[in-house]
Amino acid sequence: MPSQDELKTMVGQAALHYVVPGEIVGVGTGSTVNKFIDALAGIKDSIRGAVSSSQASTERLRAAGIAVFDSNAVETLSVYVDGADEIDAHGYMIKGGGAALTREKIVAAQSRRFVCIADESKLVHTLGAFALPVEIIPMAGARIMRQFAALGGTARVRMAGDQPLLTDNGQQVLDVSGLRIDDPLAFESRVNQWPGVVTVGVFAHQKAQVCLLGTAAGVTTMEFDAA
Repeated sequence: MPSQDELKTMVGQAALHYVVPGEIVGVGTGSTVNKFIDALAGIKDSIRGAVSSSQASTERLRAAGIAVFDSNAVETLSVYVDGADEIDAHGYMIKGGGAALTREKIVAAQSRRFVCIADESKLVHTLGAFALPVEIIPMAGARIMRQFAALGGTARVRMAGDQPLLTDNGQQVLDVSGLRIDDPLAFESRVNQWPGVVTVGVFAHQKAQVCLLGTAAGVTTMEFDAA
């Protein structure tokens, strides 16, 4: 059985198949995406550059010699490659373990295809086993936590040492456990309407079209219908 690190390397390399030569690539955030960035460095001369969803990915891309464009300077991207904390059989995901969920949704929204790269442990029947990340404006935190409690969830502020972790946008993240998300589209729409929520980490309206899943037998390609 390959290690989890080896599975991440496999799917990171497999994602190169979806990179369009001569274009700008959307790049996500996280340990699996780091493997994709490493693979992308090997073909950097065949692409114009990347739009990144986080400062961490931007630094890694630039260290690899890949130009990074501001998202406002790019109208559309042919492909966005990112990982997931959970993905179901419809391509709906929970994301935000790396606290980049808002910028990930922004880049996903300007991309024609979302390619998720993950190891098989991330494939679930129903979203919710992984604590749901929600980026919030701090002054609304207590009320949003009560709203999740009414849905049966337990929300906690994500910490960095003894201080709340701040996203690249300068906001806080709640991690909500105890949820079962049977209707990801409706759930995402509902929570996004709560005042003070910047982004909920359910990716249903910006779902994956393809998932490259690392398994003991190799890379399995899953394709999904449009949302």
